[in-house]
Amino acid sequence: MRSDVLIIGGGIQGCATAYQLALRGVSVTVLEKDWVSRHASGVNAGGVRLLGRHLSEVELSKASMALWPDLDDELDADTGFSCRSLINIAADETDMEILHGRQQQMHQRGLHHEVIIDQKELRERLPHVADFCVGGVVSETDGYAIPYKTTLAFRNAAARQGARFVEGVTATGIRKVGDSWLVSSEDAEFEGEYLINCAGAWADKIAVMIGDNVPLSYSAPMLMITTRMPHFATPVVGAVSRPLSFKQFENGTVLIGGGAKGFADRDANRTRLDYAKLAGGAKNAIDFFPIMKSASINRMWAGLEAYMPDNLPVIGKAVNADKAFHVFGFSAHGFQMGPIVGQVMADLVTEGSSSFDLQAFRIDRFERKVL
Repeated sequence: MRSDVLIIGGGIQGCATAYQLALRGVSVTVLEKDWVSRHASGVNAGGVRLLGRHLSEVELSKASMALWPDLDDELDADTGFSCRSLINIAADETDMEILHGRQQQMHQRGLHHEVIIDQKELRERLPHVADFCVGGVVSETDGYAIPYKTTLAFRNAAARQGARFVEGVTATGIRKVGDSWLVSSEDAEFEGEYLINCAGAWADKIAVMIGDNVPLSYSAPMLMITTRMPHFATPVVGAVSRPLSFKQFENGTVLIGGGAKGFADRDANRTRLDYAKLAGGAKNAIDFFPIMKSASINRMWAGLEAYMPDNLPVIGKAVNADKAFHVFGFSAHGFQMGPIVGQVMADLVTEGSSSFDLQAFRIDRFERKVL
């Protein structure tokens, strides 16, 4: 099979990139070793978050946020997107000092989307918050979407534009022959002029076959969801310095995250839960919202996620190979950026450059520079 572009990995980054390329008339084949949305892109918390972004990510994240409200119409699908605002709660005055310090940095760069709120406004927005909480910061445009629905929406929209998705195919070999990339599996070989590595927690293996090394690690961020509860929280909720992340859906269920990690067995393609850490996450939710004492946990799970040492993704060209690109390592906060990353990658392939500054996301940023 020959295409203009081969994409390895069927998560949201791979599917959004395939969609944008197909829109431009580029033939594209996506190779996925399991099935689309199988790992991190299908089982994450679904946060659509501009709040708290690393400064290197803010411009990309802002551009992506502008796309989210219209995605359902563009993709002709239900992504589950809901704009609810996101509040990071300050548990004490030290947290408030952190917020004011960050706000000063943001304002110096002309960024004003993060607004500090005092204790009175926090209680108006979140009446059930614990008494010890002193304030917080809010981003009004933020919210959430349903990861599985969103990734499939990009996949199906790309397929309608002519993109091919080949699932259940593991890339066992990659080589460059003349002007073509050849990707081999146990049963087939695929050929393309360009190659894009969107392989998530397995992306370092693909990178090595392309010719680039990267210090990627992987883990299993865990989530749990409750049975239905009376409505008590409209905004998505986080905390400034404590592991808290949750949202209450329209049906009353509450999704609890916070970054606790289970056990990741990448070679076996599976994860295991760490119940002690999950219990700690539940206690933390109760500390901030005592109403959660009455919650019953309905289900718990973990995904396989790629992490970089600085928690910033790799986005851009390969450094040791021509016509190859990398998009991975979003460190548990890449879902929101999927729509814009697809456009960025399509620009890199079709135009050779991007309007965004991608220096902070270079794959070789951890290599020691020889003076």
